[in-house]
Amino acid sequence: MPAEATVAIIGRPNVGKSTLFNRLVGKKLALVDDTPGVTRDRRMGDAKLGDLRFRVIDTAGLEEADPASLEGRMRQQTENAIREADAIMFVIDARSGLTPLDKHFAEVVRRMERPVILVANKAEGRAAEPGLYEAFELGFGDPIPLSAEHGEGMSNLYDALREAIEDKAGFAAPAEADEAVTGVAVDEEGNVVGDDPVRPLRIAVVGRPNAGKSTLINRLIGEDRLLTGPEAGITRDSIAVDWSWREREVKLFDTAGLRRKARVQEKLEKLSVADALRAIKFAEVVVVLLDATIPFEKQDLQIVDLIVREGRALVIGLNKWDLVEDRAAKFKELREEADRLLPQVRGVQLVTLSGLAGQGLDKLMDACVRAYDLWNTRVSTGRLNRWLTGLLEHHPPPAVAGRRLKIRYMTQAKTRPPYFVLFGSRPEAMPESYMRYLVNGLRETFEMPGVPIRIQMRAGGDNPFDKKD
Repeated sequence: MPAEATVAIIGRPNVGKSTLFNRLVGKKLALVDDTPGVTRDRRMGDAKLGDLRFRVIDTAGLEEADPASLEGRMRQQTENAIREADAIMFVIDARSGLTPLDKHFAEVVRRMERPVILVANKAEGRAAEPGLYEAFELGFGDPIPLSAEHGEGMSNLYDALREAIEDKAGFAAPAEADEAVTGVAVDEEGNVVGDDPVRPLRIAVVGRPNAGKSTLINRLIGEDRLLTGPEAGITRDSIAVDWSWREREVKLFDTAGLRRKARVQEKLEKLSVADALRAIKFAEVVVVLLDATIPFEKQDLQIVDLIVREGRALVIGLNKWDLVEDRAAKFKELREEADRLLPQVRGVQLVTLSGLAGQGLDKLMDACVRAYDLWNTRVSTGRLNRWLTGLLEHHPPPAVAGRRLKIRYMTQAKTRPPYFVLFGSRPEAMPESYMRYLVNGLRETFEMPGVPIRIQMRAGGDNPFDKKD
């Protein structure tokens, strides 16, 4: 039975909400650090506890702040999560005991009229006992002592959750109760195995800080799901958002802004960058969002190069296009610049858009679907070798050390991205320039603009696809 109940985890900063979230979903999805206020956006996940199945929401720490400030906007996101939830886990730090902030927000939660489960986290050891006794003052019933980090006390949490959400929660079949919740199937290189049309299309949006990634995703899905603002570097976690576009299921990943490596010093930012890189690795299509007023900075080129090395389908979004004056001339200039600076993905799709104004969103999604289809391109061996024969007659491989290199035949080993294998003599001597020539020919002849193409040469004999007498 699918999970229908939704549970929000709330509390002041640094009480262990994200650690509990990770424990419930069975994966380290949310960033965890000793620094207060790591979590800023709402993060959703499919949780399991025993045979219970439900949706869980990790939220930012509750703080008193001006509504227009970053902290105030974070609190608004948490209050939105509470409204969506069927039950609330109110988490306190048992070692610190109750604070005035805990008491203040307990009153806020009480007005929400949702079932509340009081969780006293970090309850391992005797140092937590005074905090447990204080927790009764909140009036939410018996506090549940647990240690999210060490997994202690989860059976008591199960009992309380079952009572709160039993009418809406899903329940696993007995044989499934202890199975791990798995994500998409990937091979050892991080490539998704199989092409299931029912599975959502996974699109990651990446770029430098303040390029407008969160604003774009909010505009796409039609709600203020992600925290936005003028401050650079608001997003820290890579947040997955489920969405449907023209009856096609899509999973969008918002990521932290990627700065130059030399400027990334703080441990927390390093964690955020690692989370963004992980989102790229497991995405199928990656949208690199550029600020159209200052495009193709060195960091933008490095991000594209990373995506190409990971072998993901690529679309370049030129955001803030509404600020550009002579748009036709600017686009022509950027098209030429992209082909010059990014020869490894020559012809990559450039999409002009404005996330803030909501312009060009359908064009962007059309480009993503087309990039995904090109990424899955498969060329028959017959077509490949007919093309190869003509190409070798026109421009054969060079001679190395007085001996001409021979290419006998070619086949496509796999897709996602297209991966081709050449068979011939002395593969170790084949110049890199000639391999690039073959890649460009494949891209142009079989219409794969902007797609990373892999090609490898192996030692091999006669073409097994030739007709024998």
